Amino acid sequence: MKLKIDVVHGHGDATEERVLLTVLEDCNLNCYMVCDATYSRDGKISNKNRHSKWFVNKIVKKGERVSLHTRVGEDHDEKQGGVMWHHIYWNFKSPIWNDDGDGAVLVEISDWVTTKAR
Repeated sequence: MKLKIDVVHGHGDATEERVLLTVLEDCNLNCYMVCDATYSRDGKISNKNRHSKWFVNKIVKKGERVSLHTRVGEDHDEKQGGVMWHHIYWNFKSPIWNDDGDGAVLVEISDWVTTKAR
């Protein structure tokens, strides 16, 4: 994987919630998705994915950071302390990360096919 989740920050408060990621190698963000999953009673990640965010088509460079905000906003980039930050917004008005067992899952997508339901 060329991205790494560092932390889910500010969980429970939609204005503060964000998933912070580090770019480990140059890559295109559209090869990645973050999902909000729950944990089962035995402490393992479940397959109950309630929310998912497939990143936009954007080239990022090693050492840059990505901040996936829960709240409503406009995607933008900015340099902070010498580091390029890519701010991406999920555009939810309510928090999605709770205190009792959510897990952020980073998925790398190498190929995909879609079929319309009929």
